Amino acid sequence: MDATTSGTPIIQYHNIPDQPIATIVAPPVATFQRQVRQCFGNSTPGEFPLAASPSIVLHVLTAGNLDAQDLAKLEATCSFFRRPANFAPDYELSISELVALDMCQERAIFKPMTEEERQHLKQRCGGSWKLVLRFLLAGETCFRREKSQAIAGPGHSIAVTSKGVVYSFGSNSSGQLGHGNTEEDWRPQAIRSLQEIRIIQAAAGAGRTMLISDAGKVYAFGKDSFGEIEYGVQGSKLVTTPQLVESLKGIFVVQAAIGNFFTAVLSREGRVYTFSWGDDGRLGHSTEPNDVEPHPLLGALENIQVVQIAAGYCYLLCLACELDGRMSVYSVGCGLGGKLGHGSRTDEKYPRRIEQFQNMNLQPMVVAAGAWHAAVVGRDGRVCTWGWGRYGCLGHGNEECESVPKVVEALSKVKAIHVATGDYITFVVSDDGDVYSFGCGESASLGHNTATDGQIAPNFLNDG
Repeated sequence: MDATTSGTPIIQYHNIPDQPIATIVAPPVATFQRQVRQCFGNSTPGEFPLAASPSIVLHVLTAGNLDAQDLAKLEATCSFFRRPANFAPDYELSISELVALDMCQERAIFKPMTEEERQHLKQRCGGSWKLVLRFLLAGETCFRREKSQAIAGPGHSIAVTSKGVVYSFGSNSSGQLGHGNTEEDWRPQAIRSLQEIRIIQAAAGAGRTMLISDAGKVYAFGKDSFGEIEYGVQGSKLVTTPQLVESLKGIFVVQAAIGNFFTAVLSREGRVYTFSWGDDGRLGHSTEPNDVEPHPLLGALENIQVVQIAAGYCYLLCLACELDGRMSVYSVGCGLGGKLGHGSRTDEKYPRRIEQFQNMNLQPMVVAAGAWHAAVVGRDGRVCTWGWGRYGCLGHGNEECESVPKVVEALSKVKAIHVATGDYITFVVSDDGDVYSFGCGESASLGHNTATDGQIAPNFLNDG
């Protein structure tokens, strides 16, 4: 059907007279005239559209899941975010400080703290809630607080569920499985004596296990002596069920690390304490070989917050939040193989910062300590390794020692988010969930199909 038969009138477009384009374009709608504002740098503060409703700004920023650096940039950009917001609980706090405090209060590790404990933590972090938030978020990034996790020890393994239930399996000659006996069990079994306790973190060492509860309590079982190999002392007692470590009752602990001849714990406030193997000042203090009293790690870290610790063969690594905003790694202990990362193989009696990361413009976010080598994942996803490269565990394509951190070039196209190390073995997890491994391949420990003594370059791990 056409227009002539349907009765629809025909529009004569050719009858429209030619007009300049400007005459047929609709005139612009008058725009709202707002006062000129100056909110940048040190300029005179001007009008800010949401200044009349700061509660809306506070709500939006808190829901935005910003980090401490974002909040600091807001303060530097506009005076509105710097001046007192006149809100409870502290009327002198700025909007950005209130946002940081609100976000801190959502963190599981912060919620149970008393007001006095919170203020103490704030002062240790430099007097700013933004710095407290940075400290808490860094701790959540580097190890799995409040999440399921698996820990592989030299002969036994521990699994912790997101609900805090602990399973153990493997060798049990010293009672390190926590089941009340010394019988091996290769099937994961829940530790029944912990049914009323929620565990959030675990550490496994040679013949011993340590568990951390959500209340900051530490439970240990297995060998009751920490220095029997080096000192020729045989543990006089085996603990086959989890027992509360009485000497740590006054410290809220969030992480433990077991080295060959010492143990270290990290407090909620970012302080590091160590047990035994401290004679001759090797960990910044002098103690007896089997000293069970915690001693604070002295030296450079006394006034710097530590967010993660990792222990290897006679050495300790600490990931720390510097007051200037940088993340750094400190090392202390035995320097054989270059595993302390300072460009030499000498021992360090006090924690010393590894300067190479600053030279590489790398912000460490996760640290791992193997027996003789170490690894770090940076914020940008780069992986660095150093120490003794036996079996290719450093991933540099050879078995040479590296006395300072070196980027694993074979992983240059991979953005890593986590790293784990063992005895001459390294595993790297990428942001898309892939796993890469390199190092000693004895007993198929690298997870690859081909049997080999060592894998000197990273190899993708799949289920094929």
